[in-house]
Amino acid sequence: MLDSFEDHCWKDVLTEDVFEIYRAYRRKVYIGRKPVLLAIDLYNMAFEGGPQPPHKVVKEFPSSCGVYAWNAIEPIKELLSITRFYRIPVIYTTGDKRNKEVGATKRQVSRIDEGSYEIREEFQPEPEDLIICKARASAFFGTPLIAHLIQQGVDSLIVCGETTSGCVRASVVEAYSYGFNTVLVEECCFDRSILSHKINLFDMHHKYAGVMHLEEVKGHLQRKKVM
Repeated sequence: MLDSFEDHCWKDVLTEDVFEIYRAYRRKVYIGRKPVLLAIDLYNMAFEGGPQPPHKVVKEFPSSCGVYAWNAIEPIKELLSITRFYRIPVIYTTGDKRNKEVGATKRQVSRIDEGSYEIREEFQPEPEDLIICKARASAFFGTPLIAHLIQQGVDSLIVCGETTSGCVRASVVEAYSYGFNTVLVEECCFDRSILSHKINLFDMHHKYAGVMHLEEVKGHLQRKKVM
């Protein structure tokens, strides 16, 4: 029987022997003393084509995550609202449209429109939010992100965005390398492949970060505020 540590989206694709192999990674998952919300690549391209299965839209919109992106809209809005309520800083990342030679992955993207890398309207940054443009998958690589986090005394990252197997994972692994406690909000991360989403959340949860449900994050932040 699985405990709460494994009570996540991957439990229907993994077997008991896998959970046994990873038992040594089980630990307390928490949000640190001074967190920021890192919202990764919530730009228009990821939502193109509407709430359709990704395989139906990728020929026309190769960067779309289809219905998986659309399913995350309301949870991400709620996450943004709760973090702003508790005055937690928000940092957005997006692609650098000026750089057409260096990409986040080796996937070929034929078209980038003027508004492709604009943050989707439901998640519009506030004037005090930081927006970081990046050319590679990680939010840290070649950007001033680490300098901002150190200057603000940040000890913990709350992460949402896309893709779970790509830019989210690259950023989380590097955050771990820098010594930050990192929490991924399950309902607020997405990928164009549901299997990649589940397996990468599982792997990061055990090795580099902790995965929390949105309701758990809200509870942790509320308790921290009361304390």
